[in-house]
Amino acid sequence: MEIFKEFGFESAHRLPNLPPEHKCARLHGHSYRVQIHVQGPLHPTFGWVMDFADLKAAFRPLFEQLDHNYLNDIEGLENPTSEVLARWIWTRLRPRLPLLSRVVVRETCTSGCSYAGEDEA
Repeated sequence: MEIFKEFGFESAHRLPNLPPEHKCARLHGHSYRVQIHVQGPLHPTFGWVMDFADLKAAFRPLFEQLDHNYLNDIEGLENPTSEVLARWIWTRLRPRLPLLSRVVVRETCTSGCSYAGEDEA
């Protein structure tokens, strides 16, 4: 069984590795939506994979770092594409959420990415 919780935050960034004429090389912001998925068996007594409140508590420190901040200033997010952000979230959540199965990052309502630890060492 897989469950997820969705979070939203506002952040600014720029993509410094793009040519200067590319619109994403300039400073801009997004209303990000992030889904944190966990997968595991149903607890025999509680009937859930995990408490959504525990999922929220695990993401809280990352939310505090990301919300209303300039992503490029955060260590590991110097080139903050959606893909890099999804992997950054995964790496920091995995120790707290052993059942973590997927991180979905949407930077707009029609664009985003999904990461499931494919290149995890």
